[in-house]
Amino acid sequence: MSYLSKFNPAGGAADFWNEFRRPNPYRWPILIVSCLITFSILSMVMWEEYRIPPERPTVTYITTFAEGRTDAEIAASNEANQRLKEKLQAEEEARLERQRDAYRAIGRATGIDVDAIDARIARERAAEQAAQEARRRELLGDKIADSAE
Repeated sequence: MSYLSKFNPAGGAADFWNEFRRPNPYRWPILIVSCLITFSILSMVMWEEYRIPPERPTVTYITTFAEGRTDAEIAASNEANQRLKEKLQAEEEARLERQRDAYRAIGRATGIDVDAIDARIARERAAEQAAQEARRRELLGDKIADSAE
């Protein structure tokens, strides 16, 4: 089967000519506007040209650390960032626990067994963590045993 037999324009041209022959007072203005729009879009694309290649952008690297930091300064910065991260994580956990307590209170008020739901969620989290640990052990293999020694 050839490519042109799939996309034969004869049927579309015949349909167009059948509709265009019918008496309609707007057929010529519509045809003219359609041709003008098509011609203007094609002419914009055809006459677009570049005389020279565009200039390469200049890249400015932004550094937030001083150049010549010592290892002690880097370690101190890492420790400060780790403390900040742990503080923010503890605040987030406290916020989530307050939110869970509020949902538990609403659940108890509406007669839902929130203790069973909490137990199920704890089981699901434990299973998920076990699967993650198994996956990590599978990926790292002997490296875990070496790091434990």
